[in-house]
Amino acid sequence: MIHWRLAVIMAERDISNNELAEMLGMHPTSISRMKTRRQFTRIDESTLNALCKALQCQPGDLMVYEPDEPKQPKTW
Repeated sequence: MIHWRLAVIMAERDISNNELAEMLGMHPTSISRMKTRRQFTRIDESTLNALCKALQCQPGDLMVYEPDEPKQPKTW
């Protein structure tokens, strides 16, 4: 599973939703939605590029991989 760390990176850099939205030319609500996701299925390359540029970070700073928990067999 890939965990999204946008909220952590923003907090470390003391950047608000409004500030990041202005840097990216996005609405603050869009930043809030991206920020509150703990995991995601995909992100647009241009959005990821813009985030990395604005936050001065690498894609790996925004995402962390952790193996999924093994599924437990069903017991009846």
